[in-house]
Amino acid sequence: MSSFLSPERRRWFIVAVIFIITVLSYVDRQVVSILKPILKEEYFLDDIGYALIINAFTICYALMYPVSGWLVDKFGSRKLMFWGVIAWSLSSIGSGLARTLLPFAFFRSVLGMAEPTTYPAQIKAVTKWFSGSLRATANSISVAGGTIGSVIAPPLIAWLVISFSWHAAFIIPGLAGFVVALIWLLVYREPPKDYVQDVISPERESTESPAFTWGQLWTKKSLWGIVLIRFTTDPVWYFILFWLPGFLMEESGLTLSQLGLVGWIPFMAASIGGIASSAWSDWMVRRGKPPLRSRKVMLSYVAFLAPVILIPDHFGVAVTVIKFSILAAVALSWIYTESVLIAETFPINNVASVLGIAGGFGAAGAVIFNYLIGHYMASVGITWVFMVMAVLHPFALFILWKMIRPEIPKESLSLK
Repeated sequence: MSSFLSPERRRWFIVAVIFIITVLSYVDRQVVSILKPILKEEYFLDDIGYALIINAFTICYALMYPVSGWLVDKFGSRKLMFWGVIAWSLSSIGSGLARTLLPFAFFRSVLGMAEPTTYPAQIKAVTKWFSGSLRATANSISVAGGTIGSVIAPPLIAWLVISFSWHAAFIIPGLAGFVVALIWLLVYREPPKDYVQDVISPERESTESPAFTWGQLWTKKSLWGIVLIRFTTDPVWYFILFWLPGFLMEESGLTLSQLGLVGWIPFMAASIGGIASSAWSDWMVRRGKPPLRSRKVMLSYVAFLAPVILIPDHFGVAVTVIKFSILAAVALSWIYTESVLIAETFPINNVASVLGIAGGFGAAGAVIFNYLIGHYMASVGITWVFMVMAVLHPFALFILWKMIRPEIPKESLSLK
């Protein structure tokens, strides 16, 4: 394997394996939302109880994300990705074997503790293997597996439930995770020394270059900018993941089999939109525009598509699917590029830690949003949720332009 894979080939194999890993992680993550009516009946839940199940995952996810980022920076992408996949595969199998609510909630919590290893390990690997002129594209392709997982999840889970049982929808993807974890161990290696040099800031690209301590990170304006952006915008994507499939069945009247036919469309649109917007920002970099400004310009245009969610649902299911497809593309474009903003703002040895901190705050925002939806959607209605989601990304633009800037340790400046 090592002799066959030159560095140029290996880095794209790494992207491919990360893509597959994120496919499986999102299948494991989204199965609850697709099986919402079944699980509510199985465990005698209302919307408040369902929100608690979601938050059993999301709270653990939020708490472990910063820890996972620190662990990736300390021990590397190879080890953390492997053990993370093993752990969340076991938790998925455990969810499928659970027969009562308490163990089911426990295994969903374990899933929330294990899955945050994926994205810090991913962005660290991409940052090490790709320079600024390809980084956003490589990043978006590798994490697009998440949305592809969301695309295949509705028909796959519907087929597993109809052919076997709802338990199989948890167990079979979990078993597949063990195989992918072994492939990751075979494929991933650290890049050769000085393999990647950033087009703007080569001093940030070396693994031997100075980095901020954990405490110093919290004093940086850009960290708080990234944190506020994730806290503000991540709830939109979490709503699409955890509430949209149930919304289409309960509010739009789709059956499980009908959901399998159309439920994948918003997630496919999100994947295409996320990759296309990332490629557009990389194109601007290759045309000579500074990488960080290229990302900001792209995100500015994308953010103003979010208010499309305010189109009334009484025009039919097709319009509902279309407007959520556009909103999903907005959400994924921001999530993909926020990781690249971190890679182009902080030293390479801080990238996973910053992503972990930001991801934790993003999940915390989703926890609050999930709680409010679970408690007030039945009494107040869904319109207020749409109104909030329409303005979150435009609001985040202000933070993006005011707070995000390159952060270079003093040691690096003294070497110039």
